[in-house]
Amino acid sequence: MKTTLEIPDEILRRAKSRAAERGIPLGQFVTEAIGEKLRSTTEVNKRPWMNHMGKLKGLRKETRRIAKIIEDTFERIEPEMWSLDKKV
Repeated sequence: MKTTLEIPDEILRRAKSRAAERGIPLGQFVTEAIGEKLRSTTEVNKRPWMNHMGKLKGLRKETRRIAKIIEDTFERIEPEMWSLDKKV
């Protein structure tokens, strides 16, 4: 199907250049580019939770460090609480 598109000059020049580098017509290049964009968008939208997968990986060590601090603190507080209960 034929259609008319408004494409900014700079993008059109780059598209023509890339199409020429690949030895294909501009129309084929644009069709492939749109197809790739549609595929990548569809794949991302199927599993939106995957967009952020692994981004907090670096915080695992920090989380373990904080948990250790909390555990150590409660080990010191609990004996103190027991001794206060016995004195009252």
